[in-house]
Formats: sequence, structure tokens, C-alpha cells
Amino acid sequence: MNPVDFDLTIARRLAGDEVPAVNALIQKVTDADGVRPLSEHVMLHLRYGGDSDVIHAMAWNKSRQLVGYAHLDVTDSVEGSSVEMCVDPQARGLGIATALVTRVQSETPDARLRLWAHGENSAAMALATSMGFTRMRSLVQMRRSLFAPLPEPELPPNISVRTFVQGQDEAQWLTVNSAAFANHPEQGAWDLTALTTRMNESWFDPEGFFVAVDDANRIVGFHWTKVHGGLVSHEHHGEAQHAHHSHGHDPIGEIYVIGVLPDVAGHGLGRALALIGLRYLRSLGLPEAMLYVEADNHSAHKLYESLGFTHWDTDVMFRAPDLSGTIER
Repeated sequence: MNPVDFDLTIARRLAGDEVPAVNALIQKVTDADGVRPLSEHVMLHLRYGGDSDVIHAMAWNKSRQLVGYAHLDVTDSVEGSSVEMCVDPQARGLGIATALVTRVQSETPDARLRLWAHGENSAAMALATSMGFTRMRSLVQMRRSLFAPLPEPELPPNISVRTFVQGQDEAQWLTVNSAAFANHPEQGAWDLTALTTRMNESWFDPEGFFVAVDDANRIVGFHWTKVHGGLVSHEHHGEAQHAHHSHGHDPIGEIYVIGVLPDVAGHGLGRALALIGLRYLRSLGLPEAMLYVEADNHSAHKLYESLGFTHWDTDVMFRAPDLSGTIER
């Protein structure tokens, strides 16, 4: 394939035959690179429709096979549009990625563009560097063995832990989540739809969603665990569910979301919740656990390092050079 042997198309919504083509490409890239090129938010959008202000850019070869995909989210008027993308490993080095980025930047409202690169050795990381993008945010992935000893969790006085009750805890949980992640650009903005969408995912396990409550039954913290890959068995509303997911790796547990109300922070609740969730993941027979944390969240890094987590990989958000005066519209 020569650099000119592909066509770019733009869509506000994917057609019926384009959805499986995009998902197949994402899976192909995941299998080849060992890391998924798109975030959970984007994957949920592809599955459920997600945000309305999204632009899809697709690169097709002459055989009408999808060889490149870019997902442009234009909803953030403060920080600017963001793109996540992938290119078929067999079609790299042909200018497809550069063409996709250039095209989606021309589709942004103001030419500002941010690009997520998932993994330090990802193709997107190399692309961003080659195009003169600058780093603006880093998200660190940490891991630890679940075969290593786990201390006993020690809860603060007057705090107990139970599992999340669907149909009862949603409103309280959203309040705690918003308070715990008031400065987080994505997590703190979750609403009921965002929560429900994730609880409807095949990986959701209510037995692995823990909430801490005080004597007044007020939720003051939580730890939501997740399992990636392998055959996961759990129940949704009384019916057993089994799901197999290909992730390019063996099954692994995750500290998916963990948070504590600011007014009860500093008393060991976060550490206790982390240990409760890790012990649960170990009880499933999982060999390893992972998590994501902002690179500049030093207190969280200190906590996780004390629990045996070490650096594994880094996702980086880049900002494109300002082309507002050069892009034709």
C-alpha cells in the first residue's frame, strides 16, 4: 500500500457496517500492541452511542477495509477537543495516522486538539512526538502481584463496609464520587447515565463494588473493582452471566475507582478500602491487580506504593501545536 492508497471519510454517527469494522480494528491493534488504543469512555461510546458531539474519521484501503480510525470528542470547550485513534499494524508508516490527525483537527471548533497516547511505547506516542505535540497530562498504570501478602484492612471507628445496592445507592454514590473527584476532569463529572451504563457492562460484578458507611448509613467512601480478560462469572439480577474478553493479556483485577469523602479523609479509610478490594480480587483467583493514577497525585502514589504497587506503563495526553491561524475551514 502506498501513502495515497487510502480514502478518509468523516461521520457524525457510524453506520451499521462501520461499527463492527471499527471494533475489529481496535481488537486487531490491541492484540498486536498488547494495550487497547482507545479509552473506556470511547469504547462505551462506540457501544451505546455516547456523546452526540463526536466526529468519527476513518481510513479505508482500496479493498474497502478499515485501516485507521480516529474518535474526536468536541464536547470540552474549556480544554479543547480530544482525539483517540488507531492504525492497522500492517498499514503503519504510510501516513495514515498523520492524515487522520490533520483531518480531525480541521473538524474541531477552534483548531485546538488534544491526543491521548495509551502506553509509553504506543504508535500514538511516537506520532504525537513526530508532529510536535507537547505533553500536558500523564496517567500512570501501576501493578502488584496478588500472590504477595496483603495486610489486614483496618477500618476507622464507626465505619463499616458492605456491597453496593442497585436501586438504592446510586444517588448517594454519585454525591460521594463528585466530592472525592472534584478536581478530576472526567471522573467527577459522572451522572446517573454514566454510572448505569457501566453497571450494565458484562464485566460489572456487584460483589466487587464496596461502599463504606458510617453509623448513620451515610456512604463515605467506596472501592469499585473490575476484572479484565478471562472468563468472568457473576450475577445480574439473579441470572448468571459469563463473559469472555480478549485484552492481549491474562485476566487481571483492577482498582477501577476508589474514593473517600474529603471530610473523612486522612484516617486510613482509603487504604482499608483498597485492601478489601484487593483481597476480593485475590479470592477470584486472579494473579495480579492494576490501577491508574494521575502522575501528579503524589499522595495516591505514596499509598499505592505502600501497598506494593509499582510503575507499569504511562498514558499521556498531548496538546497539538496551535494551528488556529493556518487551518482552512
